[in-house]
Amino acid sequence: PIIIALPFKIVFFVLVDGWYMIVGSLVKSFGGG
Repeated sequence: PIIIALPFKIVFFVLVDGWYMIVGSLVKSFGGG
């Protein structure tokens, strides 16, 4: 059902984007970027 899939997709994209920002900031802090 779309009612269930839509929030799941939103949460999934938020988690992926959040992890991308965290990993990116870690790489920059370690001077790898």
